[in-house]
Amino acid sequence: MAPTPPSLPRVIVIGGGPAGLMAAERLTAGGVQVDLFDAMLSVGRKFLLAGKGGLNLTHSEAPEAFAARYGARRELVEPWLHTFGPNALRAWAQGLGVNTFVGSSGRVFPHDLKAAPLLRAWLHRLRASGVRFHMRHRWVGWEGGGDGGGGGGAAAGQRLRFIAPAGELSLDADAVVLALGGGSWARLGSDGAWLPLLAQQGIAVAPLRPSNCGFDIGRLDADGHLRPGWTDHFRSRFAGHPLKNVALTLQTPGGRTLTQAGEFVVTESGVEGSLVYALSATLRDTIATVGHATVYIDLQPGRSADFVHAEVARPRGSRSLATHLKSRLGIDGVRAALLHELLPREVLADAPRLAAAIKALALTLLAPRPIDEAISSAGGVCFEAMDHQLMLQARPGVFCAGEMLDWEAPTGGYLLTACFASGVTAANGVLQHVSKGRAGAA
Repeated sequence: MAPTPPSLPRVIVIGGGPAGLMAAERLTAGGVQVDLFDAMLSVGRKFLLAGKGGLNLTHSEAPEAFAARYGARRELVEPWLHTFGPNALRAWAQGLGVNTFVGSSGRVFPHDLKAAPLLRAWLHRLRASGVRFHMRHRWVGWEGGGDGGGGGGAAAGQRLRFIAPAGELSLDADAVVLALGGGSWARLGSDGAWLPLLAQQGIAVAPLRPSNCGFDIGRLDADGHLRPGWTDHFRSRFAGHPLKNVALTLQTPGGRTLTQAGEFVVTESGVEGSLVYALSATLRDTIATVGHATVYIDLQPGRSADFVHAEVARPRGSRSLATHLKSRLGIDGVRAALLHELLPREVLADAPRLAAAIKALALTLLAPRPIDEAISSAGGVCFEAMDHQLMLQARPGVFCAGEMLDWEAPTGGYLLTACFASGVTAANGVLQHVSKGRAGAA
């Protein structure tokens, strides 16, 4: 590594996802030397995967509705969005030569829908600005037990340990940004291996949990026992099939009723997809509290209960129930199969009860899918362990950003926006920190 001029503060950024790259960009613009380290062969791997089906950068929702997407962490995340929100993110992309558009759902995408061109342009600009990239360097903690509190030179800064292809390295920095990701998609670098490193330093961390994830289901068998998973017949025929234009309703342990419309997909063991992801945090926490969660599927959200009852109750003569439901309500395929999978024969034969089930078909969820299958994760560095600029109280000069913090959000651009914004927030905090350190040293 080339020596850094003594007059130029050095900041190490660990993690090459959106939060780390954005922090690096803001730091170089602020006049410090940035060295970015990542354990993988290249940066932005999860970012590229997120853009595989169309990169959803952010959302065009009004600020109030947008901020509400962060749930219990809204008050903590909202200041990030004031610093770097959806409009700023779109302007930033345009500055890279990537124009964006608002889709019919309000989601914001690059015009070509791809992540790779944006990432290439971004990395070119970062390298041109002086950011130095070091791949296949895995951070393994700090050297020694100092608190890193000075910020005015290596001795008062941070000494970090890395495992690199050439062996173990110890490197000095005036400040550090940790942007190590969460615990989902370990093969792309987000493996949560950093969690014990921080816990050993007395930094409060919450266990990582799946977020924006699928769930395993349970069903009552003929004897009334709850069995995990679908029947072999249903799974073999309908795993992978989507249910579009449906709605899910969930009654929380606290008495709230949550209803969301959209679509989800039948899986080998349960359900997943955007509609399930939108409720996944509440579903996961409900299961953790009471052992299961029950959602009610409305298979005809655009029609009233009275209309559905009237159509089901119409005389069907010699026609089968399947033909009757298809002709009167358009229920066939996986929708019809789901009714047969989850309802006893006596309910299928009873028009009022069947009509009620079409509007509120109970589905029991037993467990979230493993964290490595989740789109994102909850848990991580507790906000109580940091100041408002995301600096660790126990390690002055060390800032955290991105998904490694204990917040979560649904898909739809909310995750990416907050990751970018947290990188900006952490970088601003670093610049203030090193500036104070240099003033103190002078």
